[in-house]
Amino acid sequence: MEVQFTAEQETRLGQIASVEGVAPARLVQDAALLLIEDDERFRAGVRKGIEQADQGMFIEEAEMDARVARMLGN
Repeated sequence: MEVQFTAEQETRLGQIASVEGVAPARLVQDAALLLIEDDERFRAGVRKGIEQADQGMFIEEAEMDARVARMLGN
């Protein structure tokens, strides 16, 4: 697989890689793998939520508001 970057993007990647002490290709590969893992977790969470909704497992709006507030530190 090939990924094309602009010259500016390659320069930025090179700078970041230099600071991190890795090759630019390794930096891109690691970033792509993290993105894939995050996407897999997100999709699994969505599937779980859909399954729970299909089973009638819901929470009240007030409880959802409270959970969101806690997540946001409010």
